[in-house]
Parts: sequence; structure tokens; C-alpha cells
Amino acid sequence: MTTTHAPAPPIGKAAVATLGALAVATGALESVVTPTLPLLQRELDMSPAEGALLSIVLLVTGALITPIAGTLGDRYGGKRVVVRLMAVVCAGGLVSALEHLPVLLLGQVLQGAMVGALPLSFILVRAHLPAGESKVAIGVVSGLFVGGAMAGTLAAGPVAEGLSRHWMFALPTFAVIGATVLVHRLMPHDTPRRTDGAGIDWAGLVLLSGTLVTLMLVLGLGADLVAQPLVLLGLVVLLAAFGAGGVAVERRAASPMVDLRMLTRPAVGKSCVLTFLICVGTSAATYLVPQLFAVPADTYGFGASATAIGFFLLPGALAASLAGPISGIGVRRLGSRAVVTAGVLLMAVGLLGLAAAHTEIWHLVVGKALVALANGLCVTAMVTRTATSVDLGDTGIATGLVLVTRVIGFAVGVQVTGAILTAGTPSGSKIPAESAFVAGFVLAAAVTALSLLVVRTMSKGVKE
Repeated sequence: MTTTHAPAPPIGKAAVATLGALAVATGALESVVTPTLPLLQRELDMSPAEGALLSIVLLVTGALITPIAGTLGDRYGGKRVVVRLMAVVCAGGLVSALEHLPVLLLGQVLQGAMVGALPLSFILVRAHLPAGESKVAIGVVSGLFVGGAMAGTLAAGPVAEGLSRHWMFALPTFAVIGATVLVHRLMPHDTPRRTDGAGIDWAGLVLLSGTLVTLMLVLGLGADLVAQPLVLLGLVVLLAAFGAGGVAVERRAASPMVDLRMLTRPAVGKSCVLTFLICVGTSAATYLVPQLFAVPADTYGFGASATAIGFFLLPGALAASLAGPISGIGVRRLGSRAVVTAGVLLMAVGLLGLAAAHTEIWHLVVGKALVALANGLCVTAMVTRTATSVDLGDTGIATGLVLVTRVIGFAVGVQVTGAILTAGTPSGSKIPAESAFVAGFVLAAAVTALSLLVVRTMSKGVKE
């Protein structure tokens, strides 16, 4: 049951800035593994299978913790939950900075809790700001998280090579600690919006965990298991069983971990579908562009070092960080449908441009920046639309669904484009054929264009 409380006192710019700082710090910590995975595999003597596990464990944990964090934030107050969640994240960052692979995996599991910080930030923003200002603030926080992730991607390589891999985890963890202290000191407490008193839906959590873990196994090992069809079939059947069981349990739960009834609301359901399609498209550029930069210069690539790749990705990082506030302002003035339409078209143009022209460095720089800007516009508009279209007490649950969809879409896209490169690598070579990159970009553009079919059915969205 949801109760009505007196409005929370308004907050100043300093309090909003603390949420922005936390978004930057957590975004940076989230992103350090991806660009340095080859270095980690080499230094820790990891097999490819262990490397794949390391690359997805944070995403899986994040997808699990996000709906839990949103639910608890609605029930107990956003500030109270976010501070405790960040304590877990900080512990995970410090553990990840230690020596051995099992310890690093444990640290990544703990770090995955950081993904829940975004819906909690949205709860705090909506509790303390008027509707019009909250849209812009949500856009700013979302954009800073994306910008922090890009900054972490840029800095991880130089820090790991110049200092050590330990410091690439430790430095952003120190930033998270500092931002959490500021949130604790400067952000006023918000009043809990849900008072149903129900406990945690443990059955739903177990089934959701099984569904996500099995999905990642199918995507990550599917190509290797083609020669073992019975094993692959068993995983698919297990995935279907977990999924069906999860739907059945959540539909009957008094206080479900993932409230699937939210998906029946047009604003929430369509936002989830659009977010998934857009993030599948975005992940292609995120994965393929750095790989293309690293292809040896005596073939069709550029032979770029990790430091050079970071520099080439800087325009994309800037575009991503600006996209959030631009989207928030655009939604406020034009409505969410107009912003999403513009973002989808921009992303499709960027991906097709990368497929058609990638012989010069600036081709990749511009294409990646366009995709990053478009992704920020679309995802922020979807989150803003969702957060402001439901009751205050449902903000965390609804935005958590969208953010879980974002994680799943990105993971699916990376796995699919990785499989395309693997399939396009000639026998005896370590370099994929150029046509594999083209196929990946074209497929991503096609998936992105499909989202226009959903955009057409959206309402224009509220303009302030």
C-alpha cells in the first residue's frame, strides 16, 4: 500500500551535485575491466572462459541488485539505502584491487551493487525537486554516470600500465568513498513512499538470478557448444524453466522483486522495449570501434595503443556526458517521443556511417561520438519518461526495470557482436575479416531502426 506524505524540503545545487559526483565515480569504477581485460588475463594467467566470466559478472550482479535497490529505496527512503549500497560497492572496489582471481571475482560481484545507485538517485531527485526541475536533474545524473563510465574506460589503460592494475580499481573506489560521504552529509533524508511492510521476495530473486546467469551462459558459450547440442539444449531448457518460473512467481507475489505488472503500463513497457533495442545497437559501437582501432596498421586497421584508443574515444565520452542534460531539457520542452525519435535516427546514421566508412581515424571518432550522443539522448529520455509517469512510490521499481533492460541489452549486444567477429576470423588468423565489422555495424543499425516501430506508438510525452 502507498501512503501520502508531506512534500520533502527542497534541496540546493550542492546536494544535487553530490549525486552527480557519485554517478561519475560509480560509472568510472564500473567501466575499468572492459578496456583492460587482456591485461588482466595476461597478469592473472586467466583462460578465455575465466576472462568472459570476469567481463559479465558485474553486469549480472547489477541487473539483480537494481530492482532490489529500487524497491528498498521506495520502501525505506532513497538516502538510507544508497549510503548502505555504496558501502558494499566500496568494499568490492577495494577487494578487486587485491591479488588473486577468485578475490577479484568476489570484488566484481560486490561492485555490481553500484548499478542500483541510479534508481535511488531518481527517488531522491523526485522527492526533493519540482516535476520540471526533476526531469533536468535526472538527465544530468544519468549523463554524468555515462560520462564517468567513459572516463573510466579512457583512464583504466594508462593507470594500469603506468601504475598497476591494483590502482585502476583503487582510485575510482576512493572517489566513490568521498562522494558517498558527501551524499550522507549534504543530502536530506527523504520520506519512504511505500509502507506495505512486505519482506524481500527471495523466490523471485533466486529465479531472476537463475534466468540472468543462464542467459549469459547461453550467449557466451553458445558458439562453443554448437558441437555439443545436448548441452546447449539443456541450457536453453533451463533458461526457459527459470524464466517461466520467475514469471509465475512474480505474478502471484504480494510484493514482487520485479513487478511485472509495471510492464503492462504503456509508458514503462515501451520504455523497456526501446531501451533494450537501443542498447543492443549502442553496444556494437562500444565493442567494435576499439577493436577496429587495435587491428594492425598493415591490414585495414590502425594499430593503436591503449593510450591512443582512449584519446580517440574522448569525443564520444564528451558527447555521452552532454547527452543526459540535453535530453532532460529536450523532454521538458518537446516531449519524450521527439527526443527518442531524434536519438534513434542519429544512432542509425552513425552506425551505417561506420559500416560504410572506417578507413580514417576520424571516421571512427565521429561515428562513435554520434552513437554515444544518441544513446544518451534515448536512454535518458526513456528513464525520465518512466520516472515521471508513475506514482512517486513506484519510481524506484519502474526505473529499475528500465535500467535492468539496459544492462541486458548491452550484454546481449556485446555477446552477439563478439560472436560475429569470432565467426568472421579466418582459420589460423587472429584478425577478423573486415566484412565482420561491417556486418556488426549493419546489424546494429537494423536493430536500432526497428525501435522506430515502437516509437510511433508512444504518446508525445508531457511538455513542461
